[in-house]
Amino acid sequence: MTDDAADDPYLWLEDVTGDAALDWVRARNAETEAVLTGGERFERTKAAVLEVLDADDRIPYPKRRGEFLYNYWQDGAHPRGVWRRTTLAEYRTGDPDWSVLLDVDALAEREGENWVWKSASVLKPDYHLALVELSRGGADAAVVREFDLRTGEFVPDGFTLPEAKSRVSWIDADHIYVGTDFGEGSLTSCGYPRVVKRWRRGTPLAEAELIYEGKPEDVTAYAYRDKTPGFERDFVGRFPDFFTSEEYLVTAGGDLARIDVPDDATVDVHREWLLVTPRSDWTVGGTTHRAGSLVVGRFDDFMAGERELTPLFVPDEHTSLSGLTWTRNHLILIELEDVKTRLEVLTPGPDGWARATLPGAPEVGSADVIDTDPDDSDEYLLNVSGYLQPATLLRGEVGGEVETLRQGPAFFDPAGLDVTQHFATSADGTKVPYFVVSGTDPDGPTLLYGYGGFEVSLTPGYSGSLGRGWLNHGGTYVVANIRGGSEYGPEWHRAALRENRPRAYEDFAAVARDLVARGITTPERLAAQGGSNGGLLAGVMLTRYPELFGAVVSQVPLLDLRRYHLLLAGASWMAEWGNPDDPADWAYLETFSPYHNVHRDTKYPPVFFVTSTRDDRVHPGHARKMAARMIDLGHRPYYYENIEGGHNAAADNSQRAFMSAIVYEFLLRTLTP
Repeated sequence: MTDDAADDPYLWLEDVTGDAALDWVRARNAETEAVLTGGERFERTKAAVLEVLDADDRIPYPKRRGEFLYNYWQDGAHPRGVWRRTTLAEYRTGDPDWSVLLDVDALAEREGENWVWKSASVLKPDYHLALVELSRGGADAAVVREFDLRTGEFVPDGFTLPEAKSRVSWIDADHIYVGTDFGEGSLTSCGYPRVVKRWRRGTPLAEAELIYEGKPEDVTAYAYRDKTPGFERDFVGRFPDFFTSEEYLVTAGGDLARIDVPDDATVDVHREWLLVTPRSDWTVGGTTHRAGSLVVGRFDDFMAGERELTPLFVPDEHTSLSGLTWTRNHLILIELEDVKTRLEVLTPGPDGWARATLPGAPEVGSADVIDTDPDDSDEYLLNVSGYLQPATLLRGEVGGEVETLRQGPAFFDPAGLDVTQHFATSADGTKVPYFVVSGTDPDGPTLLYGYGGFEVSLTPGYSGSLGRGWLNHGGTYVVANIRGGSEYGPEWHRAALRENRPRAYEDFAAVARDLVARGITTPERLAAQGGSNGGLLAGVMLTRYPELFGAVVSQVPLLDLRRYHLLLAGASWMAEWGNPDDPADWAYLETFSPYHNVHRDTKYPPVFFVTSTRDDRVHPGHARKMAARMIDLGHRPYYYENIEGGHNAAADNSQRAFMSAIVYEFLLRTLTP
């Protein structure tokens, strides 16, 4: 396979910051802005969305670290945000006294850098030090700087890493595990760390001790220390691809002992327990555990050869395990039953594992455990919401009362709106669930959203921006739970892997047809929307099913499946779609790669491509080249590329409001001319 300009005349648009490419971007942006921005409705929508994003009465979601609750907060006064903390007692007052640890706006101004907050890892058990990650413009690549929470300052001569897609974690106050760009051969073909080292405070990074090496073709390698008191352990491992891993316990003698589970299983070690969730059926100890099950055993016994494991969750045709989290003495399971959340709490005891319902899950909605304190207490924080139900933050201790810590504001009037669930029949007979948030105007436009990949489940949740930008304009909103996600466990994901990927597209098309058959909308009033992998989905709808839609929005998309594995992190996703360099894989990829299936004489619905220059995960070249090819073939796509924002295509609330408003304006103009 060749990659020269004769094979692809738009390769020059892959030069992310090249003068010619950016000139092209600015010209397209100007064209789109001239048409979609500046009007009364656009300005009104942008202001309404910004009001949602900056609202003072939003829930400040906390993370407990020791005695404090930590929160990262952005608003009109702090567009880049502040990292802050308070106590639970203060938080309960409703107007807590926050102690600001780091003001990112002030830091950016002081240092002349376009800093965007990424994350912070706080050292247990004293919680006095943190490894703070900041990116330039919102990219995945970030700098790492050590921060002292006692002084509110970065540590002079502390642990510091230049911009890279690094992996760092604390060992103790004087050592960290670090995977970063150490030079030639230290990164995988995906651009992530291949080697992990142990770095001692006060020594040059070049002298860090090698701990573990993955393979060049891996996604990444990693290491971490479990600091649970009494159960301190070190682990290392590698991800050969997106859905497989090998993990090892570092023994007292420094040897590596493999945790002997299937490569496609996930493991979780908590205190004396080992949890295993296999992605495929696993026969062990004379028992076959179904894909998507959760089984448990004692970690030390398993490492010593014991293979009798106890099932804690067994899926069926309607249920799947969405997530799990530990408290000090209990295990909380987040389960989906036909994409509706239910919660269970399991407690180990002398007679086995007792189970009970954990209160808080809505009838039609989602409940997410956003934090627990697994070392010290049975506290949990639960966020509950639905399409028409504003978020509520609950706090409980397993077995005790549940209190409401915060109630999120209602940003739109739900009167006249309704939420229903339906099932469409896909091409192979599979029943595909989808949710409909019916608008107040039966003749209004309908927006169909989907993702369908990487085991991502789309569950109901509240969005003030969606309410103000779409539902308030009489729009109907639909979410399709197509295959490729994990709404029904690993088998639902595996059904649309690689050569079976078209099943996800058939599912989405089936939902579109079902909406028309039910009289909910018409093709002229129906739009398809998706981002990232969902942007690929939208691109396929454009090129393979143009007759089903009146508009398409493809955001931060993958569209060129011939070269995606050569661009940024693309090689890490070959387990999902396939390897274009393999002729057998390219034979099926070529049939749905949007970039290779756009033609001059086909009538396409209006399409809007949205991306970001600073997206270092999905290359902006995908959207650029697709738009350029369509223009040269005589079509008129809309295009907008935000200079900042990374894979989220926006770095602050003002940019988020603009990006939301311009998309809604495109949809409303197109579907309700």
